[in-house]
Parts: sequence; structure tokens; C-alpha cells
Amino acid sequence: MGTRSGQRRRRRFRHRRSVRLPHRNRGRARLRRFTSVEAAIDAAAHRVLDRLPANGISGAVVEFLVFGLKQGWACLFGGAMLALILATRFLWPDHAALARYDFLFLAALGIQLAMLLFRLETTAEAKVILVFHIVGTVMELFKTSAGSWIYPEDSFFRIGGVPLFSGFMYAAVGSYLARIGRIFDMRYSNYPPLWTTVVLCAAIYGNFFAHHFIVDLRYGLFAATVLLYWRTVVHYRVFRFRHRMPLLVGFLLVALFIWFAENIGTWSHAWLYPGQADGWTLVSIAKLGSWFLLMIISFVLVSLVHRPRPLEAEEQDGSTVCRSA
Repeated sequence: MGTRSGQRRRRRFRHRRSVRLPHRNRGRARLRRFTSVEAAIDAAAHRVLDRLPANGISGAVVEFLVFGLKQGWACLFGGAMLALILATRFLWPDHAALARYDFLFLAALGIQLAMLLFRLETTAEAKVILVFHIVGTVMELFKTSAGSWIYPEDSFFRIGGVPLFSGFMYAAVGSYLARIGRIFDMRYSNYPPLWTTVVLCAAIYGNFFAHHFIVDLRYGLFAATVLLYWRTVVHYRVFRFRHRMPLLVGFLLVALFIWFAENIGTWSHAWLYPGQADGWTLVSIAKLGSWFLLMIISFVLVSLVHRPRPLEAEEQDGSTVCRSA
């Protein structure tokens, strides 16, 4: 009897130890996914937030506020670019020695260097931004030559009719997606095989060019996207809890906010669609579909640098309490 009791106690001890390890290591995992500056900010935030209520309405408000702060931090580069576009619309002199577009290009370079220097982003995220800048500039060259939109102001730093700052607007989307996956510790369940997403990405990118010459395949691409990601769920950690959402809903929400940003950009005359040449009007809601497809390209490109991580075994039972943000 004594021997059996001892064995049972040892088994219980081993079991308790195995389930505690993931929780004990969460703080270390949090630090690994943050830069050194972000880790310092996170530690300072925890000293305040850990004293706030965890349950009820107050706890929900805390979770919501942290969600908003993290979203703002994730879109740091895009937010800075949008703020500069708005500011220069009102403050930039008409006959300045440096063209407005050239200032935006140099400012974007400066922001990128500052974010790396002060460790506000990782080297991998900078690589993502470079890839997006190249992919976006190639698309811009074709689309402006086809008359899809124009850049009405002069500049020195340009290729054809495309000022080089425009590539950074695509890069801002890539920066956001790369940062949000890290900051929210995103995990995925039922994620499709990576090669299928790459094929879809290539088809969407090709259609952005090909639909000017042949039939537009976007509705088929919408259907293929839904079919591929229908069962995929993203699990993201805010502060105390891990939440989940269908990935397709996430794509649509981000595309919607990009559409809002595009209205700000066209209102600021950073670029114009043909129907806006005689006066600004709201960008057509039909463009939301284009941005949704662009989101797929963006997400897949980021996934090639930051491979989607599956949900860990101990977190398979729905929303899990997580004490680390």
C-alpha cells in the first residue's frame, strides 16, 4: 500500500509540474517576442494594469483599453505616415525647395531608421517592409500607367509617374501585419497548407494586372479565399485573456480600416482617383473588395517571414486566462 501511495503521489507531482511549466514560462515568452524597448514598456504597463480589476465590467474595460493601445502600437509606422500626409496637406508651402512627396519619402526612410535604431521594430519586420515596398512599387508603376489613379504633384524621388513614398504605404500594411502577429502573440487553428496560400496570393497579384486585358477573376478569387480560410481561426492574447476570431473577419476589418485611410489619403491629395480630379468624393465602397484581396497578398507575404504558429495544446479549450499581455 505504501509503495502504491508513493507512486500515486509521484505521478500527481509530475502531472502538476508538467501543466505549470507553460504558465511559468509565459513571462519569458512575452519578453522574447518584444524588443528591448517594448519589454520595458510592457513591464511598466504591467505594474499599473496588474492592480486593476480582472473580472466584471471593469475587467472588460481594461481588456478593451489594452486592445486599443496594442493596436495603436502595431500601426505605429502607418499612423506616422498618415499623420505626415495630413500635416503636409495643410502646412507644406506651395513653392518649397523640397517637394511634398520628396519630404514624405525622406520622412518614411527616417521613421524606419529611427524605429530600428530605437528598437521599436525587429530586423525581420524591416525585411517585410522592404518586400512590401518592392511589391507595392511594381503595382503602382502598372496601375498609374493604366490610369487607375494619379499622383498630382511633382517630385524628384520617383520612377515614372510614381513617387517613391507610395511604396511605403504598402509597407505600412506589411509593418502592421508583422507587428500585430508578434504583439498579440497570434496563433492559428485549422490554418491551410502554406503552399495553397502562396498559390492564391500569386493568383490575386496576377489578377491585379491581368484584369486590364482579360476577364476580371476577382469573384472567383473571393470564393477561393473563403473556401481556403473558412475554418481558420486566429487566437490572440490581449492582456489577461486569449480571444479568438474567424480569420476572414479579421481580413475584412483590416481592409475596412485601410479603406478609411485611403479616404484620408485622397482627401489630402496624396493621390487621386479619376473621379476625384474635379473635387474630392468618397472612395467607392467597391474598392473595399480590392483591399480585401490585397490583404490576402499582404498576409501571405508576412506568413513567409513569420510562419503561422498553431495553438498550443494547453490552450485548445477555448479562451484561456493568460496573465501576460
